[in-house]
Amino acid sequence: MKKISHKIVKLLINKKIKISLAESCTGGMLSSYITSVSGASKIFNLGLISYSNESKIKVLNVPKRILKKYGAVSEQVCKIMVRNVSKIGKANLSISVTGIAGPSGGTKKKPVGLVYIAIKQANRININKYLFKNKGRSYIQKSAVNKCLELILSTLK
Repeated sequence: MKKISHKIVKLLINKKIKISLAESCTGGMLSSYITSVSGASKIFNLGLISYSNESKIKVLNVPKRILKKYGAVSEQVCKIMVRNVSKIGKANLSISVTGIAGPSGGTKKKPVGLVYIAIKQANRININKYLFKNKGRSYIQKSAVNKCLELILSTLK
């Protein structure tokens, strides 16, 4: 993942694109991978870890009714997270990620390993749904971060 982080930072610098992130289930791991690259300060505007529903409401302005209706791990919440981190971070490219890393918290409808990743560039938002194998919390978090990095790279190419 370090190699892909270097490619991303280099591309963002070359294209003069600023990035902002809103992370939930990855707990800042995505921000860490990007900011571990020298020169990231030129392109990294903001990384928010909105782990609790309270922070999603207060910091990312996710309406309480949306959280109640769809849950924190949903396409709807992921979309609002990416839209608002983009505004807050004044970024050309924004990512949000929300999911269930486990080992508990899963249901039949929303099992452990379910992750939504949204990527926003200009006015276009793409939301992706993944179901990673339940091989433990760390595995799910790393898989989600890896998928985020792949999405960022494919968006930049």
